[in-house]
Amino acid sequence: MIIATSSTIPGKEIKKTFGIVRGNTIRARHIGKDILAVFKNILGGEIEEYTKLMAESREQSIDRMIENAKEYGANAIIDCRFSTSYIMANAAEILVYGTAVYVE
Repeated sequence: MIIATSSTIPGKEIKKTFGIVRGNTIRARHIGKDILAVFKNILGGEIEEYTKLMAESREQSIDRMIENAKEYGANAIIDCRFSTSYIMANAAEILVYGTAVYVE
């Protein structure tokens, strides 16, 4: 599956457009990781636990978007975008969306 943030894919011609596809996940923070994050916040530096959590969430969302595109018979997704929103104090949604297309 080709995924692009642009409206075109160099060297490919869009033969059919299927419409919007999306994938999302909602993740909650873990109390143990929150304690480590508090210490990192005081001392400074990257909070690796949250970086890993967000990376896993993005990958899961992309996988779900790809599955949605495959249901249409698409072999590519263009105009791919990410959105993050907070659902509650300790949970966030990662949403990825784009346009499913068939390219040759």
